[in-house]
Amino acid sequence: MLPRLVELERDLHDRRRRAEHEGWTGEIEGIDLTLRLLAEKKAAAERAGRTQSGTAVLGMPVTRRRR
Repeated sequence: MLPRLVELERDLHDRRRRAEHEGWTGEIEGIDLTLRLLAEKKAAAERAGRTQSGTAVLGMPVTRRRR
């Protein structure tokens, strides 16, 4: 998920530069809002990645005797 968010962020920065060049002030405002929300999403994903190891510990299986 994090690599995709980084890719989206790069694209948004490119779009913002173009919007500045073209003078599209409304577009710039929308992109800035999206970048702020994306930064929050990235931070949440990074926090989640630090708290989850990615490996589930299931413990040792127990065999039961049949009677």
